[in-house]
Amino acid sequence: MNRQKLPNIPLSDFRRFLFDMGCSRVAQGTKGRGGHEKWVRDDLLRPITLQTHVDPVSELVVRNTLATLGMTKKQFFDYYYK
Repeated sequence: MNRQKLPNIPLSDFRRFLFDMGCSRVAQGTKGRGGHEKWVRDDLLRPITLQTHVDPVSELVVRNTLATLGMTKKQFFDYYYK
């Protein structure tokens, strides 16, 4: 079991990670919902939502995103620290 803590990640790096994992950003929604981005991929059951006004991205958001993508922490560390 990998007990290494997930880091807080700069928002720009996290966007690059999502793009590299095959996700695409959905156009911004209606007015009044600014500050959030939705990322989708055809095989995901739900979109990934990021708060764009929170930088860096917290460990909780990273962990939830990995669960949505079906990735392990080890796979993420292999990608992020390559």
